[in-house]
Formats: sequence, structure tokens, C-alpha cells
Amino acid sequence: MNNGENRRLNGEAEEEDDDDDANGGMAAWERTYADDRSWEALQEDESGLLRPIDNKAIFHAQYRRRLRSLSSLATTARIQKGLIRYLYVVIDFSRAAAEMDFRPSRMAVVAKHVEAFVREFFDQNPLSQIGLVTIKDGVAHSLTDLGGSPESHVKALMGKLECSGEASLQNGLDLVCGYLNQIPSYGHREVLILYSALNSCDPGDIMETVQKCKTSKIRCSVIGLTAELFICRHLCQETGGSYSVALDESHFKELLLEHAPPPPAIADSAMPNLIKMGFPQRAGESSIAICSCHKEAKVGGGYTCPRCKARVCELPTECRICGLTLISSPHLARSYHHLFPIIPFDEVSDKLFHDPRHQLPKVCFGCQENFTNPGTGNSPGIRVSCPKCKQHFCLDCDIYIHESLHNCPGCESFRRPKSATSDD
Repeated sequence: MNNGENRRLNGEAEEEDDDDDANGGMAAWERTYADDRSWEALQEDESGLLRPIDNKAIFHAQYRRRLRSLSSLATTARIQKGLIRYLYVVIDFSRAAAEMDFRPSRMAVVAKHVEAFVREFFDQNPLSQIGLVTIKDGVAHSLTDLGGSPESHVKALMGKLECSGEASLQNGLDLVCGYLNQIPSYGHREVLILYSALNSCDPGDIMETVQKCKTSKIRCSVIGLTAELFICRHLCQETGGSYSVALDESHFKELLLEHAPPPPAIADSAMPNLIKMGFPQRAGESSIAICSCHKEAKVGGGYTCPRCKARVCELPTECRICGLTLISSPHLARSYHHLFPIIPFDEVSDKLFHDPRHQLPKVCFGCQENFTNPGTGNSPGIRVSCPKCKQHFCLDCDIYIHESLHNCPGCESFRRPKSATSDD
């Protein structure tokens, strides 16, 4: 070994020692959780409330989130989206899910965030349905059928948290492909696979299964918890889905929630269709009827199909007797914002703050908080404005309006009722 190599190795060793000293001699997994002691970084503001010492991190996180929202809205404003989705979530519960690189285990992390995903999915897709499938011991098991009740899916998932054997990607795809082939043509068929294993124990040629999914127009997406796999990448490329690998738990949560909003429709299935829908009435609390979903007598609750008078337990669903799609009017109204999303707000330029010709409002139009109040957690002077009503909002209200409210309070406040207009 020459002197140059010795110097290089000595330099690398010194750098590693410096890194260890800077991190207090903690291991990599210890440094990951070192920031969890958030109670040590608290102080009181002028009003006696607790707030973090460094508000810049919160501000930058909100700002990055807003920028992602702006870019996604700008690029998908005129893209047709599938509002009636039929999604199967395939969860890998093989023995690879018991690994502890995600604390406390991959299985526990996946189950926790799938629960949050199911609730977020129905919040953003009130006309859609979801089903759960697990793969372990080389076999695919149907955990829940397609349905619109988040509570039933979460209850079934939490009751089957066991991992064993090998994962079979082909068996999982064959099972969900058989279910989704029965979906009407207007429904958008999707599969989301949460894969923990590094291999797939399949009984046949998985390439034929991939082509079958492509022929059936099933969009397959995969989120991996380990290294990237060729077969997963090939599956997503052939079916028009997305493939990503989670770096840690927070990254996994972010990748999972990206699948909650409706994706762009596949070109071949984007033809407009008229869909017959029924708006069933709520049954009386004392009425007794046989539920067509569970094939058993139930007292009170449920809904009555307006066409065949059959009883169903939950909405939205498809009548098991006459096949009519059953929804409620609030479900239809909540899906409206995906058709006409609220336009992005513009950031107010710093030049306007020093221009005496412009009298800027001192409080946010949404929450009425002072823009220069440090207790709000917002950086002083940072604000956005609606291009239509010209009202100013803080970043918190901007995120809330675009992600939850889907209506601008300023624009809504300027709309006068028809009765008032007619009186004038």
C-alpha cells in the first residue's frame, strides 16, 4: 500500500470519528429517534402558550407542502380523473414483514398507516369502494370485499395481524384480477401493493399475469419497504401505475397518502358514460328486514333500494339484487371538488409591503389571526391571496382551503343569495 492510499484512509477515518463525535456517539437508528424528545425544545410566547423554539422548520414544511399542491393542481387541472374507483390494497404479510428495520416492525407500521389511508381514501373518494387482500404462506387471502365502510376494513385488518411464510405476487394479482373483472366499465380498477419481501414465490409465469392485468385495464402500483425489484417496476410500467420505495416511516406515509386523490383516467377508459344511480331512503329504527349484504335479518338502520326495495347496510354500494349503484346526495356533492378544483393562491410579493399605495390587510381573512403575530407559527409577512376575490390568507388557511375545505371563504362571502338579488 502506497503513502497516498494511507493518507486517504487516515483522512476517511478522521472524518468518521468527527461524525461520531458530532452525533454524541449514537448509532444510526438512535439518531433517527433523537429528535422525538420534542418536549425539550419548548418555550413560552408572550401570551403564555407553548411553542417550538424554531418556527422556521414548521414554516418551511408548510411552504414545501403548498408548492407541491400548486404544482399538482397546475398540471392536472384539465386532466380527466376517475371519481368512481374500485381499489384493492394488497398487503404483504409474509415473514419479511416481521423485520424490525421499521419500528416496531414492518407489519405494525404498514397496518397503522393503512388504517389512516383507508379513512383518507373515503374522505377524498366518497363514491369509491376499497377491498383488502393479504399475501402470506404463498397464498392470497381476501380480507374484505369491496365496500364503502372504513370501519369494517379497519376492524378486519387489525384482527389479522399475523405474518408467516413467503409472499406470492402472482397469486395476489390473480385474486384481485378476478374480482376487478366483474366491475362495470365506468369504474376505474386499481391495485395498490405494499410489498415487504425481496422475492416472490409464484406457481407459474408471472409475466402472463402482468399482461392479463394490462388487458383488463387494471392500474397496479407498488410501494416497497425494501430494495427495488425488477418485477415490481415492470408491473407498474406495463399497467400505468407508480412504483416507489419507502426510505423510512414518514416517507412511507407520504407515499401511501399520494394514492388517496383520484389519479388521471386511463385513455382507453376515459370515455364519458351516463350511470344510473339510486338514492335510497334510510330505513326506520324499528323495522326488521333481511340484509342483502350479509344475508341475515337485522333490526333498524340500513337503506332501502328505490328500485327493488332490498335492504343494504351501508353506502355507497351496489345493490346485490338489481345491480343499481346506491349513493347518497352528500357523497355526490363531496366528489364535486375533484371536477372543479379551487385555483392556487398567489404569494404576495415583498414589494407590496413597502409600497404606500397598497394598504394590505393586517389579519388573515380566514382565521382572523394577525400576520405579524409570532404566536401563530407563521413567518411575519408571509401571506397568499386569492386571484379572484383578492383576500389575503395565512399559510395554514391556504393549506386547509386547498386540502380540506375546497372552497374559498372570500369568494363565498361575496356571493349574494338569489332572494336578496331579486329584492333589489
